[in-house]
Amino acid sequence: MFKYKFVILVDDNEIFNITHQKVIELNQFSEKTLVFQSGQEALDYLKLNEKNIEELPEIIFLDINMPIMDGFQFLEIFEKYDELVRSRCRIIMLSSSISPKDIDRAASSIYVKKYFNKPLTARYLNAITV
Repeated sequence: MFKYKFVILVDDNEIFNITHQKVIELNQFSEKTLVFQSGQEALDYLKLNEKNIEELPEIIFLDINMPIMDGFQFLEIFEKYDELVRSRCRIIMLSSSISPKDIDRAASSIYVKKYFNKPLTARYLNAITV
């Protein structure tokens, strides 16, 4: 039995995406996983589906350090999205950054529910109760 129906991974690193997707599958964390290699692609997907709750993920695993648009820039745009999107999609920052500044900045967002250091593990998945 899956814990969630649908999650999204947003990370520019293809190796992490493959690894994290496998961890999600092996732990039956989500029935469906979509992967985006840029924040803009993920935001475009959310905008396109903003009125269709079945196509909105329950969890978004979001990297911080990405080219063009980082995780914090993603959050700035996400905050302006429709209420249905903001209430449905819970964000988990998943980053290689151990900077206290990044951790504090993530914690200051009402949309970020957890902050984990890469790689994603079964222990982290078990700690998610959002």
